Amino acid sequence: MEQYLNLSAIKLENTYATLPEAFYTKQYPSKVPSPKLVIWNNLLGEELGENLDFLKQKQGIEILAGNRIVEGTTPIAQAYAGHQFGHFTMLGDGRAVLLGEYVTGKGERFDIQLKGSGRTPYSRGGDGKAALGPMLREYIISEAMNALGIPTTRSLAVLMTGEGVVREAVLPGAILVRIAKSHIRVGTFEYANQFRNKEELKALADYTWNRHFKENQEQEQPYVSLLQEVVKRQAKLIAQWQLVGFIHGVMNTDNMAISGETIDYGPCAFMNRYDPDTVFSSIDMSGRYSYQNQPKMASWDLARFAESLLPLLADTGEEAIKIVQEEIDKFPEIYHAFWLEGMREKLGLFHLVDGDNALIEELLRIMFECHADYTNTFRDLTLGVKSSSQFADSEAFEQWYQLWQKRRENQQESLEESKALMESKNPTVIPRNESVEDALKQAVENQDYSAVESLVSLLRNPFDYSNREVFYEMPSDFSDCGYKTYCGT
Repeated sequence: MEQYLNLSAIKLENTYATLPEAFYTKQYPSKVPSPKLVIWNNLLGEELGENLDFLKQKQGIEILAGNRIVEGTTPIAQAYAGHQFGHFTMLGDGRAVLLGEYVTGKGERFDIQLKGSGRTPYSRGGDGKAALGPMLREYIISEAMNALGIPTTRSLAVLMTGEGVVREAVLPGAILVRIAKSHIRVGTFEYANQFRNKEELKALADYTWNRHFKENQEQEQPYVSLLQEVVKRQAKLIAQWQLVGFIHGVMNTDNMAISGETIDYGPCAFMNRYDPDTVFSSIDMSGRYSYQNQPKMASWDLARFAESLLPLLADTGEEAIKIVQEEIDKFPEIYHAFWLEGMREKLGLFHLVDGDNALIEELLRIMFECHADYTNTFRDLTLGVKSSSQFADSEAFEQWYQLWQKRRENQQESLEESKALMESKNPTVIPRNESVEDALKQAVENQDYSAVESLVSLLRNPFDYSNREVFYEMPSDFSDCGYKTYCGT
């Protein structure tokens, strides 16, 4: 077979390659010995708006594995930098290759990236490969996030490569086919500002604006507007994480997408028992990226983004710094507004009134002191049932419950409308850590993917209150305490 495949069924563009060459390296994926498709995301394939079923056939699998390239596009590895746990370093796509950009019939543009596709100039001594377990984890969690209405990259497919990768043991190798609005990161701008010139930084900013924010029309100060839009999107995204108890685990600046999508599902997990200090990542020894620190870390990362834009923001450094400070200082208020709105909706409250913030904070305080399950608490409130846990039996909760009921009854909307609002905001299910681990174990050890697919099917209907059979509790012998997640590199 020729290395390039002339296929009319799929056409890929690569507008990112119109940027100065310093932002990427032309890079073919490494060929793999015997690719096998183990997960195909039918739902995502349908949503892309075209019939992509041919990718499940032999020629298509060769494309998804990186063994063959669609004619008319040149794969690239992107260059970027980033602050990892507060320390700046040069990075880049060390185990990923961007095949190209797929444009749907609606004109929407998505990157198609192969994750685990081999070494690149940015691998920094790594093998550029990926293990099956972490790639399946990304598929599970990203589909759950999408169903929860949270912006996210998604997984079109997972393939086994037919070769082993060496981690703590020899593990089955895999490739994830990731779909994203783009892979432009805060770290991409840090790289441009630190290592490139002003014209190249401007080219990146202009490209980013046109790709993600062009609906905002012309702006008198486009780079200030770019900063404002990114701050707003990230504030909303982090609020959405907090509202469902999601902990990203590695909020480095290279893992913050300018598009506002959740990206890079490494040591991520959902919190069971409500504890603001919860952290799952094995490499986060200090709790830098704990649940309660995520809004602070987002603000910190955005400050690095703003610093990268300094040369473009104003004619003088002093004026540019003033703009940066003003815009970053707005983040806590913007974030809190999104979070407060979301928490009110979780409690069936339609409009903000004095005392709502205190009502919410009191509930969270009681939940923490009584070791309440975060998801199940809001689910039970939605159902109007009281759990048998210490939480529901406490005097403090009873007092809070009466205040909450009075608050609901005093609003114009009916209790039925309030309940409907709660049902649309409080999931019945999340990717429980034990369920995820069990599904991954069956897949990795037995090549049995039925548990993964069953779990994903369940997670795609998180707000289904019509079928009580989908409700499940965290098993009593499983605790967040001691549970660790890993990057997979």
